Order: sequence, then C-alpha cells, then structure tokens
Amino acid sequence: MTEPLDLSGRIALVTGASRGIGYFLAKGLAAAGAHVIAVARTVGGLEELDDEIKALGGQATLVPLDLTDMAGIDRMGGAIHERWGKLDVLVANAGILGVIAPIGHVEAKTFEKVMTVNITSTWRLIRSVDPLLRASDAGRAIVMSSGAAHSARAFWAPYAASKAAVEALARSWADETRNMPLRVNAVNPGATRTAMRAQAMPGENPETLPHPREVAGKILPLASPSLTETGLIYDVRLDRFTHYRMPE
Repeated sequence: MTEPLDLSGRIALVTGASRGIGYFLAKGLAAAGAHVIAVARTVGGLEELDDEIKALGGQATLVPLDLTDMAGIDRMGGAIHERWGKLDVLVANAGILGVIAPIGHVEAKTFEKVMTVNITSTWRLIRSVDPLLRASDAGRAIVMSSGAAHSARAFWAPYAASKAAVEALARSWADETRNMPLRVNAVNPGATRTAMRAQAMPGENPETLPHPREVAGKILPLASPSLTETGLIYDVRLDRFTHYRMPE
C-alpha cells in the first residue's frame, strides 16, 4: 500500500494553477502539507483556489503572472529566495495549445506565442528556480508534457514541437542533476477533461475523459521526497514511468 504523501514544511510552486490539472495539483500539494505558490494569469481562479486551500487548512501564496513576462519570472525566483531560501517542488504545468491547423497555415504570431509560453518560459522558470531546488534536501521537478511530443500528429505541429522541446529540457536537466538529491521527470497526462482539450477536440464528449482531479491524483506522488526516478516520463494512462523514446 502506498504511503500517504507528506509534504509538511515544504514549498511547492505550481504554474497554470487557476484551472485544470494545475488547479487540482495545487490543492493536492496543499492537502499534503505544502505551502503552495500558485501562479496563473487568472486572478479569479487563483482566489477560488486560495479559498479551497484554506478550507483544507492549507496555505498558499498567490502570484498573478503572465509567463510571457520573463523578468517577472526572474523576480518570482528572487522573492522565493528571499522568503524561504529554497524550493522543494516545481510543477511546470502552464501551457497553451495554439491552433490546430496545417503547418503552412499557422500564423507567425501564433507559432511564436506557443513557443514563448510552452518552451521559453519553462526554460526561464527552470533557470530561476534551479538553485532553489538544489537547496532542498529533496527537490522535485514535474514538467508537464504531452503524448503529442511523440505522436507528432498532422495539424498539431506547433504544440507537438513545443512539448518535444520541453521534454528535451527536462531530460537534459535531469542528467545534469542525476548525482544530486533533485529529481526531474516529465508527465504525459493523456486526454483529460480540460478547456485545452475541448479547444483541440470540440466534438468530443468530455464525460468520456478522466476529470483533472483524477489525473492530478496520479501525478502527486512525483512530488514525494522518497521518489528515486529521474529523467523519465510518467504516463498517467499507463500509471508508470517510461523511458524517453522516438516513435517507431
């Protein structure tokens, strides 16, 4: 039987925390005892999350931030250092779909925004909090990816390319820190009942998909101080770690 997740006294940062998987990951981390730094653009969603966390007896710090604000990401890292001197858990969850379209029809501004939000901001976030995670006795980084990174389906080029790049960032970071207490893994959450999924598949019945609460529940153990795996992909649908691999 799996031991209950205990994050008492630990600091966890979650991006994209105002809705979907990020919202329930933030709640779950708080329920396990972590002080959650919740980051998102939507203030209303963050305030709702804060109410939920307080109802659980937990604590949160709300950070309304657009992740295209690279200097803002840097300032956030500095503020975490000044207040806590470390970070124990990073959940790099925020991302956008862009558009489902033939690659030649994708507007430059759309492509650039997908790359900025999904890749560049993730790198900037990693750069900002890497020293803080190294200062933890058991730093844990969870980087949200997608099966699109491997399937590379027609019309999904910008999103697929961005998630493949995110996995490469996570893989390199994991290799750099392999001999340290820091553990870095990516996650393929699979099809989930989220607003992004509805945007990508407007004709799909959302009731046929797992709720983000259920998906988040399977991801939470990756924040455990007892986790030993690093440099892998956790596939929620398979409920296990897999190695990075190219499609056959």
